[in-house]
Amino acid sequence: MTITSPLSRRSVLRAMTVAAALGGAAPGSVPGAAALAAAPGREPQSHPRTEAETETEAKTEAETYTLTVRHLGRDGRVPRHYRTSVTGISGPGAGRSEQPHDASGTASVRLPGGRYLLESSLWTDRVEDGTDWIVQPRLDLDRDTTVTVDARTALPVDVTPPDGPAAFLNSGMFVEVTHKGATRMTSIVKATPTLRTAHLGPEAEAGSVKQWYDSYWRTRTGGYAIGRTFSGTRVLTGFVHHCTAAELAALELRAVARPEAGGAGTGAGAGTAAGAGTADIDLSPTLGPDAGPSVGASWTMPVPGTAVLFVTPQRGAWDLAWTAPAAPGARPRSYFVDAVAVRAGTTATHTFDGPVVGPALTGRDGVERDGDTLTADLPLLADGDGHVPTAPSFDTAWAGLYRDDVLLHARSGGLDRATFTVPPGPSSYRLAATVARRGSTGATTRVSVSWTFRSATTAGPTPVPVSVVRFSPGLGLDGTAPAGRPLRVPVTVQGAAAGRLRSLAVSMSADGGRSWTVLPVHEGAVTVPGPAAGTAVSLRAELTDTDGNTLDQTLVDAYRTG
Repeated sequence: MTITSPLSRRSVLRAMTVAAALGGAAPGSVPGAAALAAAPGREPQSHPRTEAETETEAKTEAETYTLTVRHLGRDGRVPRHYRTSVTGISGPGAGRSEQPHDASGTASVRLPGGRYLLESSLWTDRVEDGTDWIVQPRLDLDRDTTVTVDARTALPVDVTPPDGPAAFLNSGMFVEVTHKGATRMTSIVKATPTLRTAHLGPEAEAGSVKQWYDSYWRTRTGGYAIGRTFSGTRVLTGFVHHCTAAELAALELRAVARPEAGGAGTGAGAGTAAGAGTADIDLSPTLGPDAGPSVGASWTMPVPGTAVLFVTPQRGAWDLAWTAPAAPGARPRSYFVDAVAVRAGTTATHTFDGPVVGPALTGRDGVERDGDTLTADLPLLADGDGHVPTAPSFDTAWAGLYRDDVLLHARSGGLDRATFTVPPGPSSYRLAATVARRGSTGATTRVSVSWTFRSATTAGPTPVPVSVVRFSPGLGLDGTAPAGRPLRVPVTVQGAAAGRLRSLAVSMSADGGRSWTVLPVHEGAVTVPGPAAGTAVSLRAELTDTDGNTLDQTLVDAYRTG
């Protein structure tokens, strides 16, 4: 199947195009890829025409020519099945697309003169025969023209991972052609590793043809994502590459069996407690390249568990999506990690849903002021690695903004996409928020946080000096720490106070926050005494930065002992 419209990379990734079990089960069908490729009658989307093209059409009536396309299968005869698309790149026919077809194998269409992109897929009734995909990136129509699409010119695309038993999931090849400032794209998505390709026609201008190829594979413990990019004057005629382990980077994905603490909904007071833990269920990691078009792939894995996905650094950074099942009636909890940098021979580890859950400021200011409007983008329930869920579950959430100790605004819900209008001029403010989640201990059942700062009217968007503290204990895949043994817990300051710290105090509680013990901060960490098995450890941080802005942050039941 082919498409002739450009693809949104992240929408493809979030579609979870193919699934496979990590326990040796056979790979599933490819509903995502099929939906992406669409049916033969799908109307292609095209780029708007340039002003020069529009002006040319307005001045003169375009002269048309007959384009005849002959199709030959691998046996030199009329192919059993074929589909051809001709899309205008520049000239009077820019943006126009036709699909000439005739049972005789020879089809004609009348088109205005100009530069066109032609692509054709030929296949038989036998799945194992695969598909011949032939692309002509430069078709200059300035007279009646006949083009022959011949499957015998195609050569195999033979790309494999170093793990011989790995099972093929899916692949996608994309070709982008640029001419006179206009760009068109075509692609093919395959659920079997039986693709042959060929370049057709003259070479295009230097660098005007870009091409991407990605293939995905499943193993018993993870999988492979093998991608390459090309740029030049021609489309690939076949491609052979057998990856070695030395050229790959590893993404180690860890799923923690974190008890789901919170209601079935994602709003204040929504739903009931989720109840017991989440062991023996499946999560769905999804992977795709960060740059260029692609069709991503998904795998499933049990919880708790670890999967290792090997990727090619030549394809650049990779986008990772992670979806965890939710309590009945709730939306699934998803995480998106964009542009994960990889390097051959190294391993990048991402742990999802693990403690300590709490506020995070990774990649964001948290709060900004524009004129006399304060806007908060401050997630309160990021997981232990700082991944921010799309739909964190909780039972109650409240936030309030105080000006000179007088409550100015109050709202139900957290501090993601919260907006407050404030009086003009300088004032002292306190922003406070609380999120409560019922359920098993050891999953942060309550977050309470309060910031103080001074702020005045601004001429444009300006960060407000807020900070958070992250705790990063080394925990097992069950989300617990060993009982009866001291645990070193790294402490990281994020936000305005990072590098501008006047004071920092950290405390722990083993009784749900009724009593607290101060822990000295030494070399960026505290040592938490090891309480008895099954104890929930709560953590508190109080800091002041060099400008006098403060943070008071409490995480009740931050983690537990096993």
